[in-house]
Amino acid sequence: MKGLFALLFILVGMTAQGQQKGNWVVSNVNVVDIENDSLLTAKDVFIKGGTILSIVPHKNTKYKSFAIVDGTGKYLIPGLWDNHVHFGGGDSLLEENKNLLPLYLAHGITAVRDAAADISPAVLQWRKELSEGKLLGPRLFTSGPKIEGINSIWIGDIEIGDEAGLEKAIDSLKKLEVDFIKITDNTLKPDLYLKAVQLARANNWPVSGHIPYALTMKQVADAGLTTIEHMGYLLKAGADDVISNLYSKGFLQGREVMPLALAVFDTAKALATYRYLASKGTGIVPTLLISSITSNFDNTNHWNDSYLKYLGTGLKNTYWWRIKRAAGDNADAIEMRHRVFEATASLIPLVVQSGMTIIAGTDAGYLNSFVYPGLGLHLELELLVKYGLTPAQALKASILNGPAYFKLSNKYGKVEAGFAADLLLLDENPLKNISATQKIHAVMKSGNLFSRQQLDQILNEVQIAATNSKFKPITQ
Repeated sequence: MKGLFALLFILVGMTAQGQQKGNWVVSNVNVVDIENDSLLTAKDVFIKGGTILSIVPHKNTKYKSFAIVDGTGKYLIPGLWDNHVHFGGGDSLLEENKNLLPLYLAHGITAVRDAAADISPAVLQWRKELSEGKLLGPRLFTSGPKIEGINSIWIGDIEIGDEAGLEKAIDSLKKLEVDFIKITDNTLKPDLYLKAVQLARANNWPVSGHIPYALTMKQVADAGLTTIEHMGYLLKAGADDVISNLYSKGFLQGREVMPLALAVFDTAKALATYRYLASKGTGIVPTLLISSITSNFDNTNHWNDSYLKYLGTGLKNTYWWRIKRAAGDNADAIEMRHRVFEATASLIPLVVQSGMTIIAGTDAGYLNSFVYPGLGLHLELELLVKYGLTPAQALKASILNGPAYFKLSNKYGKVEAGFAADLLLLDENPLKNISATQKIHAVMKSGNLFSRQQLDQILNEVQIAATNSKFKPITQ
């Protein structure tokens, strides 16, 4: 616990430092215009009270009442958003999950979208404390517990079996004041799934979901689904009618879907489906990183990754669930994993052509082996660029499309007057090389500045807390 107390001390000290200095000017900096893929050079960016006050041409002068941050040769972008994360693993892992919050911030991620797990009461409390400045970490948007069918494999969800249960679930989520609704398909009946989407949208929530294989993409788009989580569903869309028909009649099992999708994928049909999704406002959160990692379990050993030092043993132990499941795959199944990942990732240009909104998220958190909170988003952006996005498009997927999901585009995602002072000061230009997002010189959250030295101190304290985990490692 010593590390956590030290971390709290850092939070109080840094927040106080920002308040004491009052206002900031990032001087002589290159402002990155992500939307227009361009730079505004030699600018002075004034920040007051957690909000960007103005952006003016640089002048060599000292500004009264503004503390100067030298931005010479640096690049200023809005803070990153990871739009698909999880906090979970049970109440015994509360502290280890809570310790991920400063880890996100230390990597320039100023907002996360929590897509449900089994510790929702704690996550909702963290959301409140983060908004009040009592916790160190990103802004937190959460679905609370997700909606599922009866006897789902997922712990902590709200299980429904009929419309009466659905109405009670929606009422419960209203009382929790969740930011969006998450719906998955483990045991939820397809017709009830569609009604859940419709009712959630009728109550003005964005709706995120996994898609029952018995349903077509057109059906879920017509119901009002806001985001499809995970790229594999778009592979299925290239053979949508065939697969949905066979699956609904019981002629197709879950693990048979992707091989069939590969075999009968029709590019023209897929593009038409993506365009229909775009016309209905349904976006995609590809989560390429989790797919890349799990598809390559056979040839990559992540247990030597240096980043593991930031995670408590309890969280690392949850990784074995996916690892053990993949260990039963034979050579043919392993080859199919590789093929499916490459096929799904290679659909990115087709998605761009269709006009669908791409939103960057990682699936980081418990269970999802080696998808690291913090670092993971930077790797996700690299994969998005590798498979077809420009650096500006990848940045937009995180920084602009994240706030847009919650209709907050007038407050977050731009370095403009009136926008929140959630900012990232980089040593290199991310429009030229997306990996520059990892060259972090400083982070600003709500107008509070964290220097590189302070960010390193946060990482050190997170590491100390992780080593104090009360759990013993599982080795097999």
